[in-house]
Amino acid sequence: MSADKPSIAVIGGSGDLGSGLALRWALAGYPIIIGSRAQHSADRAVEKLRAEAPEADLSGLPNAQAAAAADIVVLTVPFSNHQPMLEIIKSGVQGKIMVDVTVPLQPPKVRTVHLPPEGSAAKAAQTFLGEDVRVVSAFQNVAATHLQDLDHEIDCDILVCGNDPDAREQVVTMATDAGMKAWHAGQVANSVVAEALTSALIFMNNRYKIDGAGIRITGTPGSAAKD
Repeated sequence: MSADKPSIAVIGGSGDLGSGLALRWALAGYPIIIGSRAQHSADRAVEKLRAEAPEADLSGLPNAQAAAAADIVVLTVPFSNHQPMLEIIKSGVQGKIMVDVTVPLQPPKVRTVHLPPEGSAAKAAQTFLGEDVRVVSAFQNVAATHLQDLDHEIDCDILVCGNDPDAREQVVTMATDAGMKAWHAGQVANSVVAEALTSALIFMNNRYKIDGAGIRITGTPGSAAKD
């Protein structure tokens, strides 16, 4: 672990969403390991990120090795690759926080909600990986293009779900460091809300010609407190 911040492996870090998150965390001072199917593709992704963040601590490894090498693992792959990737990284994430960004989209009907039998992708991940892995669901509703555009202020709040409150708090901190506002949203079963909402946001993007619709949580923390 870094003296200041934990290292983060972004599995699927060569994709749009993964690379956007990796870039913002790298600029915030997190050591970043890009996970990809092969070393050469991980290296290409690192070089692309290094052009935007030349002083950042960046490296690349195949997915299984990246998961094993990092303190925190972030899974950013399409739903079709979700279970196969969980099988690849399972041993490497034991005892760690695993942040699942997966949305169970089923092309071509991505504007219609589809949920797995377990109720959500994150719940399925928690069941498969076991209780020694602290699965946290987050970042499903933020547009990848906004993450990659460093001049764009992220105006989408992040719902953070997971069974371990300390793990959720770590992910809230990661979101804050990346320029986002995040909220504790309950146990991992509640991930169904953020995952399902993504299809509705995609529909709204198309219907209203919005460049990356997001959500905002109204209200002020502590406003209901009594003296």
